[in-house]
Amino acid sequence: MPSLPHMGGMIELDKTWPPGLNRRTALPFVAGFVLVIAVLYLFDHAISAWGQEVSQPVRYVFRWITRWGESDWILIPTVLGWLGGWLLSRVTRDRIKLVAAEFAAVTGFIFVGVGLPSLVATLLKRAFGRGRPETWTAEAPLSFRPFNLADHVYQSFPSGHATTAFSLAAVVAFLWPRAFWPALIFAVLVSVSRVMLGQHYPTDITAGAVLGVLGAYAVRNVFVARGWLFESADGRIVRRTFEARVRH
Repeated sequence: MPSLPHMGGMIELDKTWPPGLNRRTALPFVAGFVLVIAVLYLFDHAISAWGQEVSQPVRYVFRWITRWGESDWILIPTVLGWLGGWLLSRVTRDRIKLVAAEFAAVTGFIFVGVGLPSLVATLLKRAFGRGRPETWTAEAPLSFRPFNLADHVYQSFPSGHATTAFSLAAVVAFLWPRAFWPALIFAVLVSVSRVMLGQHYPTDITAGAVLGVLGAYAVRNVFVARGWLFESADGRIVRRTFEARVRH
C-alpha cells in the first residue's frame, strides 16, 4: 500500500479527521472557520468583481472547467457501477465474485462520499438563501431569502460545485493516494471558476470546500466502522488491499 501524501508533515489523509481536528479542537475549529469566513467577506465583492473582468477567452476556459463541478457525471456512473458490481458479486464465484465486490465497494464509496456532502450543500444553500454576486448592491451588500427552494439566484452559500469538487478530491486521494495533488488542483480550479464566472463569492467556495472535505472524511469513517473497503491499522486508516480480500 503506497504511503499517503504529506506536505511538510502537515497533510495526513490516513487519520480519522483532517490534521489538527478532533473532539478537543472541534469548537476552536468552528470558531476559526467563522473567523475566516468573516474576514473573507470583507473582500467578497471586490474579488468577485475582479474575477468577472477577465477576457472572454479566459472565461471560455473557466466555463469548461466549471462543468466538472457538477455531480451528475460522478453520481450516475458510480451508482450504476455500485449496483452492477453488487449484483454480479451475488451471482458469481471465486475471483470474479471478489473483483465484482471490490468494484462495488469502490464505486459505492465514491457515490456516497461525493453524493452525501453534495446533498448537504444543496439543503444548506436553500436554507441560507444567500444571493449570488449578481444581486449585490452598495446599499444592500448582503441579500438573503432564507429557506428559498426555487430561485437559483438565492442559493449561493455554500457552493455546490466546490463541495462536489473537494469531496471528490478527498475520495480520490483516499482511494489512490498518488492522485492527491492532481485531485486537489482539479478541486481548486473548479472552485475558482465559480468566482470567475460570477456565480459565487470566495466565502461560498471556502465553505463548500470545507463541507466537501469533512463530508468525505465522515463517509470514510462510516466505511471503516463497517469494515467496508478501509480498515484501521496502527493508528492509520488504510484501504484494504484486494490481495488481502483474496486471502480471506
